[in-house]
Amino acid sequence: MSERYSFSLTTFSPSGKLVQIEYAIAAVAAGAPSIGIKSKTGVVLAAEKKTKSLLYDDTTITKMEMITKHCGITYSGMGPDFRILVRKARKIAQQYYLQYDEEIPVSQLVQRIAYVMQEYTHSGGVRPFGVSLLVAGFDEEVPYLVQCDPSGAYFAWKATAMGKNHINGKTFLEKRYNADLELEDAVHTAILTLKEGFEGQMTEDNIEIGISTTAGFRKLTRSEIKDYLAALN
Repeated sequence: MSERYSFSLTTFSPSGKLVQIEYAIAAVAAGAPSIGIKSKTGVVLAAEKKTKSLLYDDTTITKMEMITKHCGITYSGMGPDFRILVRKARKIAQQYYLQYDEEIPVSQLVQRIAYVMQEYTHSGGVRPFGVSLLVAGFDEEVPYLVQCDPSGAYFAWKATAMGKNHINGKTFLEKRYNADLELEDAVHTAILTLKEGFEGQMTEDNIEIGISTTAGFRKLTRSEIKDYLAALN
């Protein structure tokens, strides 16, 4: 029965579902894994960076972007959709800065990004974004880790996993996570969680790690990631 409604974005099926949103969530679940972990002193984002060919210049492929000085974002799902949302998020952040002369709080940024995503679930002539976002940042010395889904729903997490093998990733995090994690331990835990469902050998070339602290958001260099990987082996 739901197949009769599967091509309409704005029509509910008799079971009360918007099937296109479920398909978008399925696209996220098939995407490369992303991990987020909140520690006492910061937030860690980690993501698998997949390339379809060895001939790609992998320096041009990125899974993480900075939105403001203290806020970074990663994704699971469709890369082109992520680029659109990054551009919209940066525009929202700059408009806020021009109006109030201060950085937009992470909670407000997430709320406004989620509003954009939700708008694409009930408008004609568009489709939902095939991407879930993990937003990491700081508001007044408080770390935040928030997930935005294609439906426009958003949730704050202590630690979470998205993309392929996200169920195994969350199970692993439930066993390893505790509220007293230091930032270094959170980085190690994020790498170990990625390894749970990793295909092939994990190197500094095929994962990305970002950390958000009171000093700001930054991506770890390849040499830093290599050191973390060496410490775990």
